[in-house]
Amino acid sequence: MLKIGVQSQNAIEDNCLEVGFNMLREAGFDCVDFSLHSYLSNKDIYRGRLNDFFDKSTSDLEKYFMPHKFAAKSAGIAIHQMHMPYPMYIPKADTAFNDYLMKNVAPKSLQVCSFLECKYIVIHGFKLAKYLGSEEAEWQYTEGFINSIAPQLKELGIVVCIENIYENVGAHIIEGPCCNARKAAERIDRLNDKYKAEVVGFCFDTGHANLLGFDFERFITTLGNRLKVLHIHDNDGVRDLHQIPFTFSRARENHTSTDWAGFIEGLRKIKFDGVLNFETGPVLNSFPPELKRSAIEMIANIGKYFSSEISKTR
Repeated sequence: MLKIGVQSQNAIEDNCLEVGFNMLREAGFDCVDFSLHSYLSNKDIYRGRLNDFFDKSTSDLEKYFMPHKFAAKSAGIAIHQMHMPYPMYIPKADTAFNDYLMKNVAPKSLQVCSFLECKYIVIHGFKLAKYLGSEEAEWQYTEGFINSIAPQLKELGIVVCIENIYENVGAHIIEGPCCNARKAAERIDRLNDKYKAEVVGFCFDTGHANLLGFDFERFITTLGNRLKVLHIHDNDGVRDLHQIPFTFSRARENHTSTDWAGFIEGLRKIKFDGVLNFETGPVLNSFPPELKRSAIEMIANIGKYFSSEISKTR
């Protein structure tokens, strides 16, 4: 059976770490997706606002996260993956702002990742196609960023995972960075060959894929063993809601909005042996505090269902 993980956001609070990690263990989770990006939010970055969290020295960051590391180990929960703060580049920001993100936040995020004994860290590719005129030009900026951290990745034994992302243009959602599985596979292979180490992998986000109408099975099988981590969540096909799987249907007949059958079949075909990780932090705020534990248990049960289905032979 595959291991099951969930986003730490809204499940684990800094002021009661043991309670949160133990709740996840009791609900049936093996792993956690540590929400490092919550310490410097995307909303603030997009608005050009920075806090002083990543002004801390590496040793001070390690002291800050020591209780998290201890609580996770005590509960028997592995910190399997995390999300780097994003975006790492704002086109209209000044050089000092972007340098702070790429030369301070990024390397310190990797140090935290290593300290927490976490193997995978997810990044968002730079959303620059509409400024630069092409996806290829956009990728060059993302690749440049990966090249800047690749020596550190190799030294620390961390794999950075690029993620399929959508872009908002007016009132429309269109493909953003890393939405072509074939190109992603070729780029991952080229970078790993360049550094003679596995420094880059892929994170498949089911919610983003649903918004863009992906063929889940085809996308996953094209990636093959380059697929390292998952962001599992659901939406209505219109908005990025990060809800519990099987929550939405496209019609009164209750056919699911998201292609969960293709998701299961794709993972089965590539013999996926990673973690079934749910990026469902936002949904937990939809429930009264008295029902949060029940909601978390429901997510874990869906993970067990996915694991059982993926493990079946056809």
